[in-house]
Amino acid sequence: MSQKLLRILDTRGLSAEDDCSQILAGFDIVAAKDLTEACCALSSEEFDCVLVSGQQPYISAVDALELVHGIDPGLPVIFWNPEMPGTEAVRLIRAGAYNCLGYRDSLETLRDWLENAVEESRGRKRAAERAASNEPWRSLLVGESRAMEAVVETIRLIGERRCTVLIGGETGTGKEMAARALHMAGPRASQPLVAINCSALPENLLEAELFGHVKGAFTGAIQTRVGRFEQAHKGSLFLDEIGDMPLELQAKLLRVLQDREIQRLGSSETIKVDVRVIAATNVNLLERVRQGKFREDLYYRLSVVPLEMPPLRKRESDIVLLVDHFVKKICKLEGIPVKKVTPEAMERLRCGAWPGNVRQLENAVEMAVAMTGKREVLFASDFGLAPANNVKMMPSATPGASSSPMPELGDFEAAVSQFERTMLERALQKTAGNKTAAADLLGLKRTTLIMKLRNYGDSMALCAAR
Repeated sequence: MSQKLLRILDTRGLSAEDDCSQILAGFDIVAAKDLTEACCALSSEEFDCVLVSGQQPYISAVDALELVHGIDPGLPVIFWNPEMPGTEAVRLIRAGAYNCLGYRDSLETLRDWLENAVEESRGRKRAAERAASNEPWRSLLVGESRAMEAVVETIRLIGERRCTVLIGGETGTGKEMAARALHMAGPRASQPLVAINCSALPENLLEAELFGHVKGAFTGAIQTRVGRFEQAHKGSLFLDEIGDMPLELQAKLLRVLQDREIQRLGSSETIKVDVRVIAATNVNLLERVRQGKFREDLYYRLSVVPLEMPPLRKRESDIVLLVDHFVKKICKLEGIPVKKVTPEAMERLRCGAWPGNVRQLENAVEMAVAMTGKREVLFASDFGLAPANNVKMMPSATPGASSSPMPELGDFEAAVSQFERTMLERALQKTAGNKTAAADLLGLKRTTLIMKLRNYGDSMALCAAR
């Protein structure tokens, strides 16, 4: 599938340095000599990215950006103008431009940014298409990384079945979303999905919640009550934090899973239930089994099909889609226009450490939306991110290697540049010059790493080639 690019040209002509014919090879380019032609093209065709070359006559760059986004708000727009002042580039970024490139940037850098923009644009389009497809449950699982596609494929395979599923994963990885998607993917979608947190209630109350009770079964049981298993009849029951269930209650749950029948507390009557059980845990249940805290037979009864939700650090490529999804979701709930995230902020979010996984990322987006008031653009500082240079220093590639001397206090840009260069050098040394492995080690995209190496010139290129 070709990468479709709309290029808006400066009719007065650019310098010879802007001969992009080789750099843009492989793109399906539609050229427009002015914004009128560009608007007509945008109204009749779909594009992955817009490249504005040079300074447009009779209109400011910010107005040009607003015209493009007025037709397609999500379309990334890149400005390429060697004569653009820095102040104007800052204004464009704040107004929602994907990036602005000038005299300091090479044509290879331009191509890298175009490819990144196309990748993100297509990711958003694919996410929207899935939401409108015959798999409505797919919209619950935001992401296109290999790790998430494995989860999606497993749900497709087992959605129609009644088998018990055990969902594992760290806190905040979206285990409940996976359970909801699994429920919606099968014939029980029109029936209730009943959820209960096994760690939120003491043992006696948890048993009553699960199986129900009759009047007088215990002190305070003033009337008969239906339990969660009965509420989920013909539907699904989601048992969250199953690893915290008391041992005595585990034995009763095992009996229910084997016989598909329950008894309310205080009653000898047996009630048949047709329930699909989906359990979730953020602990290693096999380790709990070894510790004598979880029944081995119950573990194997629950883990008919194991489903592991990947942590965010293993699906870095999904962060852009997740941020976009959360911004739209939160702005819709608040009843306000959808805000835009600057490319710099998105890059910082993508490279950030998220020990709380998707839940932490969503909370950061919600804070940013709440704290920016009526401002329409979200910057890196709005998300509560640590400063860009506040990163744990990687260990030296060789024992005893000395660190480079720090610049004088006050030379901030030189300090940041030297720190970044040192990290790049050490990552390349550690991976024997393998750029892909170095990018993974640093938590960067390969294209981002390559752009940074080019910025540091020949010495870094030699380091990468060793």
